[in-house]
Amino acid sequence: MPELPEVETIKRELQKTVLGKRITRVCIHRPVVIREPPADQFKKGVEGRLIKNILRKAKVLILELSNGKSLVIHLKMTGQLVYPGDGKSSRVSFLLSGGKYLDFNDQRLFAELRLLDDWKELKFIQNLGPEPFAISEEEFIKMVSGKKARIKPLLLDQSFISGIGNLYAAEALFRAGIYPGRQAFSLSDKEKRLLYKTIIGILKDAIKHKGSSVDQYVRVTGKPGNYVKFHRVYDRLGKPCFICKTPIKRIALGGRGTYFCPKCQR
Repeated sequence: MPELPEVETIKRELQKTVLGKRITRVCIHRPVVIREPPADQFKKGVEGRLIKNILRKAKVLILELSNGKSLVIHLKMTGQLVYPGDGKSSRVSFLLSGGKYLDFNDQRLFAELRLLDDWKELKFIQNLGPEPFAISEEEFIKMVSGKKARIKPLLLDQSFISGIGNLYAAEALFRAGIYPGRQAFSLSDKEKRLLYKTIIGILKDAIKHKGSSVDQYVRVTGKPGNYVKFHRVYDRLGKPCFICKTPIKRIALGGRGTYFCPKCQR
């Protein structure tokens, strides 16, 4: 967390609130979150610059600045961006024109900040597969066909398809009626089509409801996302399936906890 819907929500809210503002001061409280360049160079390269554009690539945010550099933000597990911030728990705070702070919070210090000349040269970006919205149903079928990997870990492989994380992969597989441990090549074309449509539908709905506030995710406003109430299996261990009333189970696949219904998913 956060996944594509959450990062897209943050991007859209930042576009409404901070786009066009100038970063007048950078307050660095925990330099460890700045991966490159060194903190003093990062501060010098950001201060005084206008935020000219805000992009999202998979789960990564990119703020293009007026000096041609880009502030690249990977929130990972517990990163947050809050505006206006209060600085109480921020790792880095950006004072913007108008006198309000954009706070970069990260309780566990997993998230990353980078200031780059060209964000497209970042190795993580270069290794990303296509986003779900960028491929057609037929392209998805071809991508999955012949893959020996289990379908759930395959959906989490960012080099295969980017933006989907543990939560939305579990939800999509449940709604498509597919057991998460099945090998991808065993899916019929009908199942692949249904899975594709389910992924697209869930991601669009999650964006509409501002994402899912589990773990540390909050919107830029500090408010939670509302999609949690639509979850069908994620984090519902032992609770009855909404369809068949069978208790939801959890197994480990590819090192990740996976929620599913043992009766509805085959």
